[in-house]
Amino acid sequence: MSEQRAEFACPRDRHWFGPGRKRVLSLDGGGVRGIVALAFLERMEALLAEAAGKPVRLCDHFDLIGGTSTGAIIATGLALGYSAQQMREFYFRLAPRVFRRTPRLLGWQAKFDARALRREIVEILGERTLGSPDLLTGLAIMLKRLDAGGAWVVSNNPRGEFWETSAGQRRIGNRHYELAALVRASTAAPSFFDPQPIEIVRGDPPFLFVDGGLTAHNDPSLALLMLVQLPAHGIGWPLGPESLSFVSLGTGTFRPYAEAEKLARASAATVAFTSLVQHIAESQQLTLTLMSWLGRGGAPWPINSEIGDLRQVETLPGPLFRYQRYDIRLESEWLSETLGQRFTDRELADFRRFDNPDAVAPLYEVAQRAAERLMNAADVAAA
Repeated sequence: MSEQRAEFACPRDRHWFGPGRKRVLSLDGGGVRGIVALAFLERMEALLAEAAGKPVRLCDHFDLIGGTSTGAIIATGLALGYSAQQMREFYFRLAPRVFRRTPRLLGWQAKFDARALRREIVEILGERTLGSPDLLTGLAIMLKRLDAGGAWVVSNNPRGEFWETSAGQRRIGNRHYELAALVRASTAAPSFFDPQPIEIVRGDPPFLFVDGGLTAHNDPSLALLMLVQLPAHGIGWPLGPESLSFVSLGTGTFRPYAEAEKLARASAATVAFTSLVQHIAESQQLTLTLMSWLGRGGAPWPINSEIGDLRQVETLPGPLFRYQRYDIRLESEWLSETLGQRFTDRELADFRRFDNPDAVAPLYEVAQRAAERLMNAADVAAA
């Protein structure tokens, strides 16, 4: 018993390596549209609290919380014990402060001041590091290393290969990385915010990181599955819908149409940016397809008009985990049919922007309505 107490003395370690069913919360990127995920998280907290007969913290309920970009901000706050309501209040403050245009002296400068974003992040994270005991559950943050390429999934897994600073080596152990720097890096969308430098090897120039949404993991659920399954990470959670469950939250999805005639006359920069936006959406759809195919759970989420929602497709050799996806479609037909709400094309365009602080309040109301319709007590309890 004393050895078990020593191994799980930190709540984080109990979540990573303790017995019992394991639960994963995955949070998409999407800028200020993170308010959509927060509406679902508030609904989830309320349903869990009602079932438990007392307030519930999501850091106690989930064994791993992972996020990309805006999802990284929310994931880290939740892992520190903040409630979804507290994070929602933070977002209402953050959006107008961070997404405020400043005069650009040169055309290549980022649209927004990254220092303002960092100040807001430091307000809730302080000077904590990835190894901080204040992190009460497993945490994973998605980054993209820009100077050498590659997706980084940085977690507070103490069995990870690079967790400690090895004796005689200059490479800094992951546990010493500043949380605020990791989260800021995960939110560093090119042209909107400057890249984030992070010292990884003492004495060498810092590595340069940008938004994790530019990897294949804007929806990080597949990356989180690999994190807890691939042997190199030393975790090895049991598979099966009774042993492992995923709850994945989006930030509002839509098909990024572009008029062919306008694109044919557009600049190379416009074509490149359009392709990048579409790449993010396509990577996200691939993750949704794979997770829906490999797992099973509550009400399935439709993937596209060709393959539907995969509810009738058998998984081989059977479901590997329980999977539940929640999101809203920022498209007229879906909003009308599902929520009974109608919006103009201009309003939908405002909702879709991830840098529009004026959309936070009305989008939150839409997401609240969706959470009430789509998230029920039975599915939350099962997950």
